[in-house]
Amino acid sequence: METMISKYVSLKEVTYSQTAISNCIDNTPSDKQLSLIKDTAVHVYDPVREWVGDSVKINSIFRGPKLNKKIGGSNSSQHCVGLNPKLTSYGSAFDIDDTFKHKTNKEVFFFIKDNLEFDQLIYEFGTDNNADWVHFSYRGDGKNRKQVLRSIYVKNPKTGKTEVDYIPYI
Repeated sequence: METMISKYVSLKEVTYSQTAISNCIDNTPSDKQLSLIKDTAVHVYDPVREWVGDSVKINSIFRGPKLNKKIGGSNSSQHCVGLNPKLTSYGSAFDIDDTFKHKTNKEVFFFIKDNLEFDQLIYEFGTDNNADWVHFSYRGDGKNRKQVLRSIYVKNPKTGKTEVDYIPYI
């Protein structure tokens, strides 16, 4: 029987990473980290899932330090589940994508924005009509920033390389 951390989120979904599997990286959160992940599942993902009325694909939840380094993730990413409440990395994050087309990612984004408590909500890439995926995080200590952003690609004028930038979503 599958171990569930909330009504709709399994422990397997929390720890799953194809990169971790193919590189033999242990991606197991500590009990304290798992508690913060459960808070995010219960307060954000589960209500989204109930609003949608069916499955919503989880792309990413937990990234341990080795996995985060391997994929080039930010050291302050809430996917790494920071345990220090004085830092913005405190709490946990999910990336979701309604690939099942019950709702658009844009609809999911606005449902979270307008109805749920969250720390950070990001409309990830895509177009004005639909995000490629939705990122959200949550702090169980009640100090959620309600930061709403959109990720875009920009060309660095100094290097000429394409980079990711985050702008306020208005």
